[in-house]
Amino acid sequence: MMQQYPSQLLERAVGEFSKLPGVGRKTALRHVLHMLRQDDDEVARFADAIMRLKSEVKYCQKCHNISDTDICPICADQRRDSSTVCVVENIQDVMAIENTQQYHGLYHVLGGIISPMDGIGPADIEIDSLVGRVEEGGVEEVILALSSTMEGDTTNFYIFRKLMHTGVRISVIARGISVGNEIEYTDEVTLGRSIQNRTPFST
Repeated sequence: MMQQYPSQLLERAVGEFSKLPGVGRKTALRHVLHMLRQDDDEVARFADAIMRLKSEVKYCQKCHNISDTDICPICADQRRDSSTVCVVENIQDVMAIENTQQYHGLYHVLGGIISPMDGIGPADIEIDSLVGRVEEGGVEEVILALSSTMEGDTTNFYIFRKLMHTGVRISVIARGISVGNEIEYTDEVTLGRSIQNRTPFST
């Protein structure tokens, strides 16, 4: 039975909040009622943060990570090892690996993985830009740090085939991560060891 709301404005706000991942209508209602109890300035800051995020956020021209500038702080950091590029699925994976403090190279964010069931093919993610980046020279190793799922393994193999002609060393993170696990939910110690103990990619 659909819950009845005393206000159409309330119902609309709940509907919008419930579109967020993992947020059902009951949780959305709690969020909305919380916002109603806040001062006008607090709500205005919240709304401004969301609007500015949407209108002003950029994607790094080199690695496709989220950034406030055209080149993200990681790519711009001269102390990073630019000869090593770690390939990840999304922004959350960059944050997870950075939290391990075990990796000091650069990244390449694909923005997804190959998943025919979801209609996502190689052309829908940032594989061509990765190939172009390696072909430009200066990259000695590409680390494939995708989740240990069928889709992740399929994407690993596709990238391996696309980079074979470059002669670059291609490695994959160690399987300290359980098969089927997502990178962003792996604990920092296990993820850090998986980066450190990476192995050559093998078909």
